[in-house]
Amino acid sequence: MLMKRPIRPSILLAAILSLLMTVPATAQRSAPLSQHRAGVFDYYTLVLSWSPTYCASVRSPDNDPQCRRTARPYAFVLHGLWPQYERGFPEYCPTRDRPFVPQRIIDQMLDIMPSPRLVIHEYRKHGTCSGLDPAGYYDLSRRLYEKINIPRRFRLPAAPFFISPQQVVDEFIDANPGLKVEMLTVDCRGSGNRLREVRICFSREGHFRPCGSNERRAFCRANRMYVPPVRVGGGAGTTKPQGQRAL
Repeated sequence: MLMKRPIRPSILLAAILSLLMTVPATAQRSAPLSQHRAGVFDYYTLVLSWSPTYCASVRSPDNDPQCRRTARPYAFVLHGLWPQYERGFPEYCPTRDRPFVPQRIIDQMLDIMPSPRLVIHEYRKHGTCSGLDPAGYYDLSRRLYEKINIPRRFRLPAAPFFISPQQVVDEFIDANPGLKVEMLTVDCRGSGNRLREVRICFSREGHFRPCGSNERRAFCRANRMYVPPVRVGGGAGTTKPQGQRAL
């Protein structure tokens, strides 16, 4: 019977160090929450939320400013702008000052982020990791949001329809010169695989760029998705929300 020779500690340590040296730097920065640092990330993900899907999940729509019957009929709205690593993401980064969002900035964002609570939450969770103060973070969020042309069928559809995730990708690419298939993803959730989000990746300088593994894992695997219609008859009529571009 052959006896297994014990592994010497020095050999084991060398093997571990060798493995760590082969891990990309961005993967090593997918660190515990306490180690996330403001301004240390690889790229941004702009997250567009399909408002009718969100509102269908709200138990008391009249208590939600985005979903109440008197609200503007929202289609795609800005969920947030998320600093990302190539693998993993930072959140709730420590800041020198308390992550307070002034009321003036909240009010300025409500046309494309129709919930004060969402504006506050997104800065605390994601904006603190951008290295920007609330004014700078939301100025960048708006500029990147307004760079996106929303395909026509997603402007304010009054009737539901079905579409494949790849069709959504193709229509966004057709509407946005420079956008490529590896630069966005489509998320679906819930009953009937409802369209939930479109996520588009930007460099730190604000240019389209390939997404990392986070977005690739989020891609909807259904053959087709249900797209609920935009609610009609809201208090603001049926005009396009300010700041949202459409073809």
